[in-house]
Amino acid sequence: MSKLSTPYRFLFAGGGTGGHLYPAIAVADEIKRMQPDAQILFVGTKSKIEERVVPKLGFQFKSIWIKGFARKLTLSNVLFPVRLIVAMVQSLAIAMKFKPKVAIGSGGYIAGPAIWGASVMGAKIILIEPNSYPGITTRLLEKHADEIHVAFEDSKKYLRQKDKVILSGNPIRTSLKLFRKSDALNHFGLDDSRKTILILGGSLGAGSINKTIAENLSELKKLDIQIIWQTGSAYYEEYKNLNDDRVKVYSFIDEMDKAYSSCDLVVARAGASTISELAALGLPSLLIPSPNVAENHQYHNAKSLSDVGAAVLMEDKNLKENFLNAVSSLVFAEEKLKDLGIKIKYFSKPDAANIIAKRAINFAIAV
Repeated sequence: MSKLSTPYRFLFAGGGTGGHLYPAIAVADEIKRMQPDAQILFVGTKSKIEERVVPKLGFQFKSIWIKGFARKLTLSNVLFPVRLIVAMVQSLAIAMKFKPKVAIGSGGYIAGPAIWGASVMGAKIILIEPNSYPGITTRLLEKHADEIHVAFEDSKKYLRQKDKVILSGNPIRTSLKLFRKSDALNHFGLDDSRKTILILGGSLGAGSINKTIAENLSELKKLDIQIIWQTGSAYYEEYKNLNDDRVKVYSFIDEMDKAYSSCDLVVARAGASTISELAALGLPSLLIPSPNVAENHQYHNAKSLSDVGAAVLMEDKNLKENFLNAVSSLVFAEEKLKDLGIKIKYFSKPDAANIIAKRAINFAIAV
């Protein structure tokens, strides 16, 4: 069957970070499962995570020339208008050739031009907004959208087109599951009689969290706590020498379900994908939002949870002063951990990818 003979042609746009890319991949996987003849094209940028990940998964990939707007004056910011115009022309050309029936944007600056180009070509538009406070791309594109799928109830109050908003949840990997804790700890060479903390800072890592862990490592060990520590690729060389029988240091953890299964408490940034995984598995967490993300969206994510007792929120600026006391009191508080796990589970929407994929397929048939 030729590419254009099937109505099931879906363009995905979103990337730059795993938080924008992986929800899109989860939906694409579901579309492919339900409609094997579907044609799927991802639009992203070179040198970002999508260029590495998408082709390995067997999906088509096209790049456009776009870069985010930095907070301070840089040459890149001066070039932004030029990049935007070029990206819009490229996106229109891609849409004219691929002729998508449905375009699905999962946020980030990449989605703007690509979704605009698809909308000009008459594609139905679905937006996925994983964060509590919708990003500027979602807010700019909402007038072009047919549906906006959100992960947080709080998101609705920030969007003007409320009749388009559907609380579907943030799509995550359907393969994610918990193992028996003792087996998972054995995988990491750890003792199942000790309390275990999992430290996450995203794929690149979080400098302030890593520094705090290193500074408090001896005190945590005195409390008989063991640690699984994902430093991120940017920090691994600096901290890898701290690896020992009680502290397992990794640049990146491939088998995240085993890491999740091992821990009593997760200490992490508050990215939407991380939160969705914690909710799906019902894991207690101390969330430390990154202060360096657009529109402070991680803080809003964590605040939405902490306001209802589904996570503990600590601001990055308070790490040095409060981290050790917070962790040492929390990890041994069995009832508190149980309560956090129960309450974050309420935010779980395990069928999100399936729901959005079905809506996309229905739109494709109707166009």
